[in-house]
Amino acid sequence: MECGQCGAGLSVPRGARSVQCAHCRGVTRVQRHGAVGFVMNAFANMAVGGGRPVTPPRLREAGYPRVHGDKRALLIGINYTGTENELSGPINDVKGMSFLLTQKYGFPKECILTMTDEERDPYRRPTKSNILLAMRWLVHGCRSGDSLVFHFSGMAGQMEDEDGDEQDGEDQTIFPLDWELNGEIRDDEINDALVRPLVKDVTLHAVIDACHSGTMLDLPNIYKLKKNGQTEWKLHTPPNGAWKNTSGGMAILISGCGDN
Repeated sequence: MECGQCGAGLSVPRGARSVQCAHCRGVTRVQRHGAVGFVMNAFANMAVGGGRPVTPPRLREAGYPRVHGDKRALLIGINYTGTENELSGPINDVKGMSFLLTQKYGFPKECILTMTDEERDPYRRPTKSNILLAMRWLVHGCRSGDSLVFHFSGMAGQMEDEDGDEQDGEDQTIFPLDWELNGEIRDDEINDALVRPLVKDVTLHAVIDACHSGTMLDLPNIYKLKKNGQTEWKLHTPPNGAWKNTSGGMAILISGCGDN
């Protein structure tokens, strides 16, 4: 089932009457009404047109673009303006990607959500909570034939792996605008938010222009193009056996750097 606040997938323990979301901390009641209740809930969660699910309350509150058609994108660029880590290019990267998607690949402008330092809308500032919420917006209700794009330009790093799913013992992370206050976003969280929800025939292209970004989506396979022109496919299976794949869709990461 999905979180009633942010749309995140929830695991429901047997017999539980409510579940707290690990992402937004919202509490969702578990309804158990047998087959009739299941059918009624299925219809209640369908949008009026095209079978899209009703937008969760937290996404409605954020005012993110209403999904229509089969293309949408989330573009994030953080210059960290006014800090000792200030960058000069990420916001321009977002503007360039938006132009490319609309002019070359036919993405409707109204289906592109951008987050930069320049945004004044509090829900479009690239804070940790907003980025995780926007990731849920990107994949919420995705269906066969959808084309999704995730772009991040900014700082990234590494942290010690805490759950045994990294071959090198390090989680890759991206730095939200408020990382000093609320922490970084681990690749585990990105995989959970963007990769696992992808259903059959949905395609996600992720472009990450940051250091340590080679396995930022924690995908199970790595493709490398060597300097001599030769290519190599490498398995990136989690040592602890964790499931890192999609739910039938396809996720492709184009990274600007290796993990090291």
